Amino acid sequence: MNLSIIIVNYNVTELLRKCLSSIDCFVQNVNYEVIIIDNNSSDASWQDLITEFPKFKFIASETNEGFAIANNKAVKEAVGNYILLLNPDTEFEDYDMTEIIDFANSRENFGCLGVHLHDAEGNFLPESKRSVPDMFNSFEKLFTSFKKNTSKSYYRNDIGEYEVAEVDVVTGAFLLIKKSTYEEIGGLDEKYFMYGEDIDLCFTLLRKNYKNWYYGKSSILHHKGESTVKDLKYLERFYGAMQIFVDKYYKKQKPIQYGFLYAGLKLRHTLEKNKRKRDSN
Repeated sequence: MNLSIIIVNYNVTELLRKCLSSIDCFVQNVNYEVIIIDNNSSDASWQDLITEFPKFKFIASETNEGFAIANNKAVKEAVGNYILLLNPDTEFEDYDMTEIIDFANSRENFGCLGVHLHDAEGNFLPESKRSVPDMFNSFEKLFTSFKKNTSKSYYRNDIGEYEVAEVDVVTGAFLLIKKSTYEEIGGLDEKYFMYGEDIDLCFTLLRKNYKNWYYGKSSILHHKGESTVKDLKYLERFYGAMQIFVDKYYKKQKPIQYGFLYAGLKLRHTLEKNKRKRDSN
């Protein structure tokens, strides 16, 4: 078995149906399995997909323990040499999976790989290729917008959309990694409920001298945001995840940077929360 595709579902049956159909259509010439783990969705319609896609394996969680725990559970069931963490709100658009795996096999110290992601309007999603958060690029991310520059910023604007290059961080919406490597580093850190776990995994790989890759020659559709309700709970989880990251890697090791990052996160979180409250009134 070359590939195990892992998908965590939570109340997005129609998006998941499209995702699974695209896998059925485009993932060819690869010996693969698909494991879908449902995180205790309140919408039980996902169970209809069990008969629609009989080749795929479905797992039902009794509780919603978060994205990281669900992925780690599913990976334990996987038998592929490679693991592909895939969002349910994505769709394959081409037959490049064999090419991608061949590329991964050809790299020394291969860590993980991400591809070119775009939204439904065809806009490139810059989180496809990123730097590890630090004091400077985090300020840029939180308080400014430098999308058009060509510097090595939080979003790796120095790398073209369709290039193939080493990067620090790729997105967990499409993240390819060897199962043996995933197990070696302990999988996703389960302290993260949702968000941030992909950054942490990529940074862990870098710290263990693995190399992470952005493979811009291949592209998938990501219905970004359509699987997430952007309410106050979302804000708590998003900024909470970022706080876990800076606490883990900066609090003791780089206390000065930690102070700036902590203050910046708190300020940005407060601004976002106040804006949401005003908009809801």
